[in-house]
Amino acid sequence: METEIRFTHRSLVERSKTGDRTSQYQLYELYVDAMFNVSMRFLGIKEDAEDIVQDSFVDAFKNLDRFKYESSFGAWLKHIVINKSINHLKVKRLPLTSMDEHEYHLTDEVEIEKVDAIDILKVKSGIEKLPLGYKQIINLYLLEGYDHNEISDVLGITTSTSKSQYHRAKKKLVEIINGL
Repeated sequence: METEIRFTHRSLVERSKTGDRTSQYQLYELYVDAMFNVSMRFLGIKEDAEDIVQDSFVDAFKNLDRFKYESSFGAWLKHIVINKSINHLKVKRLPLTSMDEHEYHLTDEVEIEKVDAIDILKVKSGIEKLPLGYKQIINLYLLEGYDHNEISDVLGITTSTSKSQYHRAKKKLVEIINGL
């Protein structure tokens, strides 16, 4: 019998909905490390990421009645963590560079030299060295799997800005990696 992923940890979620602290703690233990990693990719500051993760769990447990198994609990929680991380950056007034007032025309993708084995540490290091706006777009698009429409909604930018930021971020990332 195949279990659908949306119902992973269903019994823990259902018991948590009734206020069972043990089940809530078990869910916390299952997801805290992954959610911390998600938040760290956006914030880069351990203490801020820890705060965001704690706030996310508090909000998730307060609003469990809104969780309707349209996705897995982990995906639902991850969405909360990403939104809280982005909102935290907005509060710190670290804006994306707006491209709306500029006319940029994207050309077809430029073929990037194929590399047999890119060192994953170089890629991680390269992402960390990107300007904040580029880093957010790369994280959302490549690592979190958001499309440009979703990114535009989350960041409050236009879809074309998301696309152009991604294009520029990718080029910048390749430059950084090639310089390492």
